Amino acid sequence: MSNTYQSWGNFPKVSQRTCPIQWRKKPIPLPDVTDTVLPHGLGRSYGDVCLNDGGVLLTTRSLNRFISFDADNGVLCCEAGVSLAEILELCVPQGWFLPTTPGTKFVTVGGAIANDVHGKNHHGAGTFGRHLLQFELLRSDGERLLCSPTSNEQYYGATIGGLGLTGLITWAEIKLKRIYHRAMQAESIQFSDLDEFFELSAQSDQYYDYTVAWVDCSSQGSALGRGIFFRGNHVPQDEIPEKWHLPFIERLPPVLRTMPINLPGFVLNRWSVSAFNWFFYKKQRRKNVSTLVDYDPFFYPLDAIFEWRRLYGKSGFLQYQFVVPFDDHRVIKDILQTIAASKLSSFLVVLKTFGELASPGLLSFPRKGVTLALDFPIKGAITFELLERLDDMVCEAGGVVYPCKDARLSARHFQAYYPQWTEFAQYIDPRFSSSFWRRVTSDQ
Repeated sequence: MSNTYQSWGNFPKVSQRTCPIQWRKKPIPLPDVTDTVLPHGLGRSYGDVCLNDGGVLLTTRSLNRFISFDADNGVLCCEAGVSLAEILELCVPQGWFLPTTPGTKFVTVGGAIANDVHGKNHHGAGTFGRHLLQFELLRSDGERLLCSPTSNEQYYGATIGGLGLTGLITWAEIKLKRIYHRAMQAESIQFSDLDEFFELSAQSDQYYDYTVAWVDCSSQGSALGRGIFFRGNHVPQDEIPEKWHLPFIERLPPVLRTMPINLPGFVLNRWSVSAFNWFFYKKQRRKNVSTLVDYDPFFYPLDAIFEWRRLYGKSGFLQYQFVVPFDDHRVIKDILQTIAASKLSSFLVVLKTFGELASPGLLSFPRKGVTLALDFPIKGAITFELLERLDDMVCEAGGVVYPCKDARLSARHFQAYYPQWTEFAQYIDPRFSSSFWRRVTSDQ
């Protein structure tokens, strides 16, 4: 038993017990009849969707076995506790890549399904759930459901993006993406404001598989929304550069550093963050820089720093990600102005456009529009008050907030964002619950 499992944002603080899941063919080990359970992978969810205060976490990392891999067709079957990093280690040398990936590879397959993760290629590939051929869902009563687009379709849709509440995913079958080299053709382009970002995005989405931008959210006035746009493609088969002549040559592992301690809370303030943002924007001397890079730093730059969350101190941080429709770019400008005018700031700010490919998940977050993700150190009530104002702005614009990254959303806002939550609730396993779900479905 342990109460050491916390979310990646280190907020809220909870106390819970753990029970490891060792074998996919055994029933779920249920505790006392009054306790609820929740699957838990690598704990990279920022908020409390991975927490079960007062209950039990079913830790799934022991479900880490590969079941089969069709290297000719790129179909992988593995247990739900396998991490994306482990999939890459197996599949990249054989010419296959993840169909889509979030900004960390330290995520389990079960977690990727439960949060229906997305990546830099959403405009062309959609969410992780679109590439799931089938998976097994184990319910607390011992029933095993084979879920696919044509079998147990309702549970297939409810489980993708279902926040781990419909039961325990034991294994999944995934269709991978063919690649011919581990290198990426990458470009970074400075843009001076949001209008230029939207022009770059519209152009780049036609020719690049992967697009995303970093934004200086401290900038104001004519520089509001300035940043750096990143785009890239896997190296094509006929353009493998000579110095990388072996398609899947083993590259030296990246230099990994560890953030050894929690920084004091005063280190990250509006002045230090503004200084960092200015430096990060200005350090690129040319407007457009093209380079050839390994896939690891292209997709997972923060993974090179173990425990990077300690930058935010013992109080932790809140990540806030939303998507709003394309109709009015003014919404993004208003939100950035609101943040810049506050006494808070964020240096991990990601801006991206989502494409038209709909997720199969009933409760999934991504949809066509513009998404912005920000990290805020917790500075007391001022942080929560700012995010509450942003909730109102997102809601009024017809957008939604990402549950996977939330730790403080009100029940009022969640139910306005996701009116389908009542339909989803009928698929929840009666023994499964989470701190997040109890918070956003309460009547208070």
